[in-house]
Amino acid sequence: MELPDDIFTEPEDVDPETLANLGPLRRLAGIWEGQRGVDINPKADGPETRQYYERIEMQPIDPQANGPQLFYGLRYHLHVNTRDEDIAFHDQVGYWLYEAATGLILQTLAIPRGQIAIAAGHAEPDAKQLVLKATRGQTDYGICSTTFLELAFRTDSYQITVDFHDDGTWSYVSDTTLIVKGQDEPFLHRDRNTLAKIAEPDLNPWAKIARRA
Repeated sequence: MELPDDIFTEPEDVDPETLANLGPLRRLAGIWEGQRGVDINPKADGPETRQYYERIEMQPIDPQANGPQLFYGLRYHLHVNTRDEDIAFHDQVGYWLYEAATGLILQTLAIPRGQIAIAAGHAEPDAKQLVLKATRGQTDYGICSTTFLELAFRTDSYQITVDFHDDGTWSYVSDTTLIVKGQDEPFLHRDRNTLAKIAEPDLNPWAKIARRA
């Protein structure tokens, strides 16, 4: 990536309507549920496969600028449960971001076990598939974990592939490569599910103000 000479001046005449400027992320906006998730995770006596259901809320945020770089995006909250227990199986928050000038797509994620990551990819506005990756040790699109996770369940890479379907649903496969203490080979931790929309997104705050004006 080449930096412009002027790294301070922000774009002018920015459209306040985030939903109109999300590129391929527009198809993610809204509230979604998936009933047929499958998780493969490491255990002491070997891989465990569990089924889960989830709810994902993705709401538009106001445009965000890093000097001349302009992002439109969605704030998301993902919550996962299993059929055999009431407690949360997984909880995750973050942002999906789109830079129209370059086609850059970002997913930021944070989970309440002490881990964060930024995954990146590129896509055309009408793309039917998104592929984003993060790698441990990278200072731009990387992974950061607690000391315990680094020693016991080190995450070396993360990749999420999202496919948009003609019926309005979308599906994902997330692959996390783990180095588990005491095991000779890397472990591929995989989650997959298909999501159907149950509610439309709200407007971002600036868009509401602009429409009232």
